[in-house]
Amino acid sequence: MPGNKGVVYEGPGKVEVHTTDFPEFELKDGPGVNPANVGRKVPHGAIIKAIATNICGSDQHMVRGRTTAPHGLVLGHEITGEVVETGPGVEFIKVGDLVSVPFNIACGRCRNCKEGKTDVCENVNPDRPGSAYGYVDMGGWVGGQAEYVLVPYADWNLLKFPDKEQAMEKILDLAMLADIFPTGYHGCVSAGVKPGSTVYIAGAGPVGLAAGASAILLGAAVVIVGDLNKERLAQARSFGCETIDVSQGDPKDQIEQILGEPVVDCGVDAVGFEARGHGADAGTERPATVLNSLMEITRAGGALGIPGLYVTGDPGASDEAAKHGSLSIRLGLGWSKSLGFTTGQCPVMRYHRQLMMAILNDRVQIAKAVNAIPIPLDQAPQGYQEFDQGAASKFVLDPHGMLAGAR
Repeated sequence: MPGNKGVVYEGPGKVEVHTTDFPEFELKDGPGVNPANVGRKVPHGAIIKAIATNICGSDQHMVRGRTTAPHGLVLGHEITGEVVETGPGVEFIKVGDLVSVPFNIACGRCRNCKEGKTDVCENVNPDRPGSAYGYVDMGGWVGGQAEYVLVPYADWNLLKFPDKEQAMEKILDLAMLADIFPTGYHGCVSAGVKPGSTVYIAGAGPVGLAAGASAILLGAAVVIVGDLNKERLAQARSFGCETIDVSQGDPKDQIEQILGEPVVDCGVDAVGFEARGHGADAGTERPATVLNSLMEITRAGGALGIPGLYVTGDPGASDEAAKHGSLSIRLGLGWSKSLGFTTGQCPVMRYHRQLMMAILNDRVQIAKAVNAIPIPLDQAPQGYQEFDQGAASKFVLDPHGMLAGAR
């Protein structure tokens, strides 16, 4: 049996790479594992050799100490790899298959899964509907920033790439299918982006950049991305987005300079609960700023896609209410404008096959759009540090040294 190493959260601001247990077809006790999941048999699972496993902004929230994540948690939910073993209940997935792993863990059997709502599966997390690998309050499924990881319900969850050799040629693009690309795409779809739309995306981190690329793929006429980070804004401009620096003032004034009016058809929140203010407040945390500004900017009858993360527990919040996920949102404004709101995890399986086909047929270069950079697994702590400092990059961990020369 091979060994295993994984990226472990050791407290606010600290991650380390440790030797971890090799996956088995049974959930063991450990950090964050709900007692009801301990001893759970997984005959329907597959063990994946991680070829690419990404650092996500959602992971960064935990590492900053902005969630109730327990110390010792193995991180990582963006996984692409090769099947090395299957349980006795797996029928269609085979050893040797190259696959994308949706970050949502879903059973395929419950009401929500059958309705396509794989982001809120009812059977995988005793805490609440919805689950993910290596994430706080998600049932305790071990994370995939590791050499090997267990994926339950493999026949249902895994997306097999049709041609292994072709897939390896585009592996950095395909690595974005586990979360970031579908998440950005979902933000745009739920905001109503279509051919000819004008779109404002708040945030030029990896999800915001993925949303920008998605809006272009969907045929938007103008895509505007707002952020405080000049390098990230330059990255958004590199593939055709207009940009605004929200540290210079209210987004609507800069949007008016671009469009001739301070209104867009569609708004996407790719920031989440660690939002900062605009203009003079750009250095201060204002967790409701993005949602409130999007309600003001988006046309009456429009919609907001909200892939940015919001949590029920934030020990580092700037005020007591925000520590419990309560924000001062101008709901009356949204109601008066008949705005639609879509929140929650992206149901990755709703989109990942169609986005895979767009990648394989050269309709989008998502790795280039988000500036994907492969780094060895042992450099994960450095990757987290640089990402936290605002690097305009999507760091892709390379546990087995298989991404050399990848594009």
